[in-house]
Amino acid sequence: MFVEREASVGEPTSQERRNIQQNDKRILGNVVQCDGARATICAYAEDAEGAVTGLWTVGKMISINLGSTRTVGLVYAIGKSDLAWNHEGQNLIEVSVELVGEVRDGAEPGSKPVFDRGITTYPHIGAIAHSIRSRDLQAVYDLAGRHSVTIGTLSQDESIDANIAIDDTLARHFAIVGTTGVGKSTAVSLLLRKTIEARPDLRVLILDPHNEFAASLPEYCVKVDSKTLDLPFWMFRLEEFAEVLFRGRETVPEEVDVLRDLIPAAKNLYRNPNSGTYVRRGSDALTADTPVPYRIADLIKQIDERMGLLESKNDRPTLKSLKMRIESAAADPRYRFMFNSRLIEDTIHETIGNIFRVPSHGRPVTCFEMAGMPSEVVNSVCSVLARLAFDLALWSEGRLRLLLLCEEAHRYMPADPRLGFAPTRHALSRIAKEGRKYGCYLGVVTQRPGELDPTILSQCSTFFAMRLANEQDQAIIRSAIADSSASTLAFLSSMGQREAIAFGEGVATTMRLKFEKLPQQFIPGTAKGEQIEPSVDGSDVDLAMIVERLRNVPKPQQSMAYAEAVDSSRQAGDPDYKKPATAAARVQPDDDFDTRYGLKPSTFGMRQFND
Repeated sequence: MFVEREASVGEPTSQERRNIQQNDKRILGNVVQCDGARATICAYAEDAEGAVTGLWTVGKMISINLGSTRTVGLVYAIGKSDLAWNHEGQNLIEVSVELVGEVRDGAEPGSKPVFDRGITTYPHIGAIAHSIRSRDLQAVYDLAGRHSVTIGTLSQDESIDANIAIDDTLARHFAIVGTTGVGKSTAVSLLLRKTIEARPDLRVLILDPHNEFAASLPEYCVKVDSKTLDLPFWMFRLEEFAEVLFRGRETVPEEVDVLRDLIPAAKNLYRNPNSGTYVRRGSDALTADTPVPYRIADLIKQIDERMGLLESKNDRPTLKSLKMRIESAAADPRYRFMFNSRLIEDTIHETIGNIFRVPSHGRPVTCFEMAGMPSEVVNSVCSVLARLAFDLALWSEGRLRLLLLCEEAHRYMPADPRLGFAPTRHALSRIAKEGRKYGCYLGVVTQRPGELDPTILSQCSTFFAMRLANEQDQAIIRSAIADSSASTLAFLSSMGQREAIAFGEGVATTMRLKFEKLPQQFIPGTAKGEQIEPSVDGSDVDLAMIVERLRNVPKPQQSMAYAEAVDSSRQAGDPDYKKPATAAARVQPDDDFDTRYGLKPSTFGMRQFND
């Protein structure tokens, strides 16, 4: 009781927030109720001169003086009990605060205050409360010597930097959530820049569904899209390859079983051309998931041979269907990145080195642009890249540090297990659960956390929650917050641009911050909008180019003539119809004609001309 009586007299230290000549009773409040987690403060709405001030406002930190310690609270509600305003006298208000922790002065004179999340001594009735001092506010968000980067300023006091512990933020995964248009992509670009500066050894792979991050990181980024991506089909696992063949539909177990048997035989034929179809059994045997090259021609040849066997009579419809699927996928222009190489060779070192930037050559970021790619292609490729990222970090024994950043993560990690692609979900879940042990980190960016797989979201230990209007999404974030600052999330629906609430392992305590303002050229998506200015009449729209991109089909080679060239000016019934006007009209074979099937351009499909 001695400490409480001593504390109730007044504060022994000077007040930074006010003039010494002001009256304490007019600008300070007193605790009138406390239940261990929250407290109610009685104060006046006016200052010493009678003018209404914003001293007590929602979202601000306050300090309750207890002598040797000061309890820190967050204002989450304010009001008058009678709901009436008195213009003549004083207006008594009730301030509801949530207790966050306590600040102690350092042991040595002049040392910095120390903040502790726990509360050892709770406020007593009548304890003096006031707006928190700047030194105490800095102590609340101090990271205690951890490797930190500055990403903005506090919303309450813009003179104080908002810092995050970059190592803990990466190692324990992080998530950025917010509705459309609040600045998620800008926050991601800012975090990536700060991360690369603090951790130059880190490699970053961005799954970019909107093709906007490459322009915002020009000095760090290498762009990979559907035209420049080189990911051979033999690097796909069986279930990933089946996703390509079945185009996202339900797989046929019988056909998948045939692939499981024949792909190892095709791989063995590539490694030992003279060994026949014999598949070695033992510790060094090949499986359908082993990333070893093989030829599609060998796989089709194995299917043909099995169809010719007498005992495979009942399996012929399955084999024929599988053969048609493989040939159709190999001829599909959307899968050029898989089947484009005419010469099958072991290029796994070049492929992994280009995608994961080993060596980086000063550009540690790879931006995989997925806009315009079909969903089944995106599912398979994301699964391969996520699996490779984890395997590389695992087998490098921690020497290779990788960050996989998933923009619009709810597209390929949906909460409904019936949606999305199961291998992609498993690969990303593996990174979320075990990646930090091997140096593989996960960053999740989404505007609908309610549609995201809860397993993935629960593994993210640091959250940056921007404005969210959906009640379900707010409930997801509210359930993820671990400390006693749950009332902070009441501001989720009313935060401004570039504002976020950060909580988790990467910050000292729940922090409302405002991200730094990036230059215009570094904001994702702005460069693309500035380059293309829409015209009023649409005269500058190249419709032919749009249709060509829509079809995504390469220009056909010069076709071989099966008959003489016909003069278009002549009609049926005219003399010399179907006879070339000159010898120059004869179609000559193209030198670049594909000879992979052993066809001679000079003779195939040509008739001998008799001059």
